[in-house]
Amino acid sequence: MKAAVVTDFGKPLEIQDLPVPEPGPGQLLVRMEASGLCHTDIHAAHGDWPVKPRPPFVPGHEGVGTVQAVGTSVAGDLIGKRVAIPWLGSSCGTCRYCVSGWETLCLSQVNSGYSVDGCYAEFAVADARAVVPVPDGVSSLDAAPLTCAGVTTYKAIKVARVVPAERVAVFGVGGLGHLAVQYARLVGAMVTAVDIEPDKLGLAHRLGADQTVNARTHDPVEEIRKAGGADVAVVLAANPEVFQQAYRSLNRGGRLVMVALPADNASIDVPIFETVLGGISVIGSIVGTRQDLAEVFTLHAAGRTQVIAETRRLEEVNDSFDEVLGGRAEARLVFEF
Repeated sequence: MKAAVVTDFGKPLEIQDLPVPEPGPGQLLVRMEASGLCHTDIHAAHGDWPVKPRPPFVPGHEGVGTVQAVGTSVAGDLIGKRVAIPWLGSSCGTCRYCVSGWETLCLSQVNSGYSVDGCYAEFAVADARAVVPVPDGVSSLDAAPLTCAGVTTYKAIKVARVVPAERVAVFGVGGLGHLAVQYARLVGAMVTAVDIEPDKLGLAHRLGADQTVNARTHDPVEEIRKAGGADVAVVLAANPEVFQQAYRSLNRGGRLVMVALPADNASIDVPIFETVLGGISVIGSIVGTRQDLAEVFTLHAAGRTQVIAETRRLEEVNDSFDEVLGGRAEARLVFEF
């Protein structure tokens, strides 16, 4: 099978011909139809984070395809069904987090395309308990970005407990941000979209953002405060300065939701006095659960969201990484098989 392989950190990925993997006990073999490009895949390939994957490996955790074979202890009627392979490749299933519906916090979790081979390949194996069925009303091209970009931003809006008429500032409009704008609107929020690319701000406006701010030409803190300040700021840009801007844009009682993961475990200054007196909450939001993803698919099948994506061939993986890093991708790039 054809696969894009990280052979060493910081080096271009190699397109290699690898054996088709066989599903072990409790696993599925999935023939890929589409696999989204998440910025996390780039971080993985560059070894940016404190916990690093081990080359060689196949990245990718927005995979959608059809089940071709199953391992022992997996029901055979899953063959032929379409499933999504998300970031959470597996979890222990028995810890306090797993049994309370927070399996994404499991300390024993395995992550697709990071600690195990992922979806930048024609075939991938996955834990049968971790995959999520894709409804007929959702195309594979749309389902791939929803499997991470969608469920991550959906969860961010959920944990922020946004209520109607609050203002949500989305910092970073792209693969994640264009969906965050839509989820915030679905719960009745007024939305401010912040980015440095005019095309992305235009996209946010078309998707219903009430205010757009070009942070290259205007101070986003000033512009958001002119509109009444933010009750929630969701940070999707992997730049520590953006997190600082988001914090300063908040009203009293505001919630800063950290989603993006800058390289080198960067930190920001959170002033204790202002945070305490202002009743500010700082929330870390990781990718959503299997239930969250099922809800994301249900909303999309009902026509409540749009996915903006462009297709690429797997052979274009390195150019695609450059597109994302250069800010040239309007929203999500998806490798189509």
